[in-house]
Amino acid sequence: QLQASGGGLVQAGGSLRLSCAASGRTISTYNVGWFRQAPGKEREFVITHSRSAVTTIFLDSLKGRFTISRDNAKNTVYLQMNSLKPEDTAVYYCAAGVGPAYSASTFVYWGQGTLVTVSS
Repeated sequence: QLQASGGGLVQAGGSLRLSCAASGRTISTYNVGWFRQAPGKEREFVITHSRSAVTTIFLDSLKGRFTISRDNAKNTVYLQMNSLKPEDTAVYYCAAGVGPAYSASTFVYWGQGTLVTVSS
């Protein structure tokens, strides 16, 4: 089970850190990632962190602003979001899987989502 938290309301230019705590699974054995879905839009593949500690960002608009990390001792994955923009408003989902980290279809275990709202 994956439990996402840390969402909320933030002003443009602000920062948030999302957490994704795993239970019943050892997160170090999985590739992990974050997806997001804005209102009325399709889900986007945002960023992944492989078991070999390779980070891949799938949206150019996030480069230099979003980073992913994991703390295996806490069995938790983090998404640090800086310089937030109103267009970052979405429900953010953490996910895990054992296939290739570059493929969205790898991620078959999902958290429940946490809402991030960025005001202008």
